[in-house]
Amino acid sequence: MNDHAIAEELAEVVRRRGLTVAVAESLTAGQIATALGAAPESAEWFRGGVVAYSAEVKHKVLGVPQVPVVSETAAKAMAEGVNSLLGATLSVAVTGVGGPGPQDGEPAGSVWFSVADDSVTASHRQFDGDPEQVLEQTVQRALELLLEAARRH
Repeated sequence: MNDHAIAEELAEVVRRRGLTVAVAESLTAGQIATALGAAPESAEWFRGGVVAYSAEVKHKVLGVPQVPVVSETAAKAMAEGVNSLLGATLSVAVTGVGGPGPQDGEPAGSVWFSVADDSVTASHRQFDGDPEQVLEQTVQRALELLLEAARRH
């Protein structure tokens, strides 16, 4: 499925189950929020997002501890932080290295995802491709994770 189809299905599931959604983004710089905002009836269920592109915003706004910002710990803190900040029942967070080169010892294409609802989970992907392809894959995977989590409710 493409991003639009995933977001449409997510909209249907979260509306039916009475969930609200938030997003915390780093490398995608608002692309996930854009996809969610374009989905049907998003005003009913999409609480909003935080683009935490800089480490300072991750720490000050989302409560990420002083750890490497491309890490499982950072991703989990971002997801929990945006849930708390925006009062959502379900959130996804992404932090990673879009490329083309490495950053802070992490290779290009390294992305951490976290989903927060009643619990907090994290997963890692190593994407191939140029920076644009890494971002596209990251957005799609984040939407898939939200949909999977919403279906479990």
